[in-house]
Amino acid sequence: MKIRRSTSAAVAATALLASCAGAPPEPLSAPTAFVPPADVADAIRVHALRTGGTWRLLEELCTTAPTRLSGSPGAERAVAWSVEAMRAAGLENVRLEPCTVPYWERGDVGEVVVVEPAEARGERLAMLALGGSVATPSDGLEADVVLVQSFAELSERADEVRGKLVLHGRPMDPTVSPFEAYGGAVAQRSRGAVEAARAGAVGSLCRSLSLATDDVPHTGGMRYDDGVPRIPSAALSTLATDRIAGWLAEGRRVRLAWRQNPRWREPVPSFNVVGELVGREQPEEIIVLGGHLDSWDVGQGAHDDAAGCVQTLEAVRLLKELELRPRRTLRVVFFMNEENGLAGGRAYREQHADEMGQHVLAIESDRGAYTPRGFTTNANAAALSALRAAVAPLAAFGADRVLPGGGGADISPMGPDGVVLVGYLPDPQRYFDLHHTAADTLDRVHPRELELGTVAIATLAWAVAEAPSALPRNP
Repeated sequence: MKIRRSTSAAVAATALLASCAGAPPEPLSAPTAFVPPADVADAIRVHALRTGGTWRLLEELCTTAPTRLSGSPGAERAVAWSVEAMRAAGLENVRLEPCTVPYWERGDVGEVVVVEPAEARGERLAMLALGGSVATPSDGLEADVVLVQSFAELSERADEVRGKLVLHGRPMDPTVSPFEAYGGAVAQRSRGAVEAARAGAVGSLCRSLSLATDDVPHTGGMRYDDGVPRIPSAALSTLATDRIAGWLAEGRRVRLAWRQNPRWREPVPSFNVVGELVGREQPEEIIVLGGHLDSWDVGQGAHDDAAGCVQTLEAVRLLKELELRPRRTLRVVFFMNEENGLAGGRAYREQHADEMGQHVLAIESDRGAYTPRGFTTNANAAALSALRAAVAPLAAFGADRVLPGGGGADISPMGPDGVVLVGYLPDPQRYFDLHHTAADTLDRVHPRELELGTVAIATLAWAVAEAPSALPRNP
């Protein structure tokens, strides 16, 4: 399908030449920025919904490599699939760009069993070892539980904690946005073992980072500090955490038996996968679109982040199929190792250091495949106003917001170079029900929501790549 490019007044963009030096420029109004002509935006939407290409790609990736933790055979399969998918989409300059990634294996043992209270003895609590954790002793670890709500409380109760299991039990705050709530609680997972070990604990458990009350445990990355004992760490489901909290509130002793056997292997070579739609007039200027190819080793990583990868690939394929080759180059990057290291994001920045000044924009999709609401960005005032104008046509399905904020983990290494970063923003209310769980599977993705996300990303990417002038860079 081919559509005619509009040459209406919507392409006026002289104000985008404003310098970012000195005082911040005055915000641009929509008429002075590039707004995709209505026929272009509508053609992208109709073609995406009619053909359903994003869903087919997602199904292929989740079937071919359902678990893709960096360093694993699943990650290798995902890389091979990605190369073929980009070639099949007609992208140019498809290539592998190397990075060295950590390799952590969960092992085949993982259980937390109630010893006391007596009436629950032998009951298994829903748990997952946290990514990066060490193993328990081979014959297991048995100890009483101390529940804490903060690191400050943990420090105050250090005498009580020695020789015990610490359970970091603070729930995500339901009164704020889900991502803000996640940010407020994630230290329990990432640093819980360090703080518990400093207080003399023999193991660290945490409440799963979820706003749902269920028996689906959530894994995720944790870390250790040099000079602090490395104690095992795992997450319990929210229901399991609530049960323990209830027993302790009644003044009862809670004692658990815990076994898990994860291990670290040596780092291994892996790759970012890259392909392009080369710009027709200014090919040296680059808009990056991408997501992270790796996922945790449970579920299929459908929302996190297979969806982000296939949305960005399909966004560019749609433009190519509609013969909408823009002025600037669109570069699709599937980053490796976001979940437990960010090696791919750092490697991309290092390998392209000499062309960072030519990177106009970087867009990442890594918040799931729910109903699109818009984007977040670190853009300066002039670029922010231009981005808002660019997504104006997305008001037709409520995806036209551009909010101050961040971009994405994989593209974050480009931020200090002045590259404007954008993160795709779907509705966040249900994301942490599935995040890092065995429930993050293909059947939990709605095809229409997924395709509309592709439409939003394609519309923004084309508008920025086609604009007569580049976005003002950040300082």
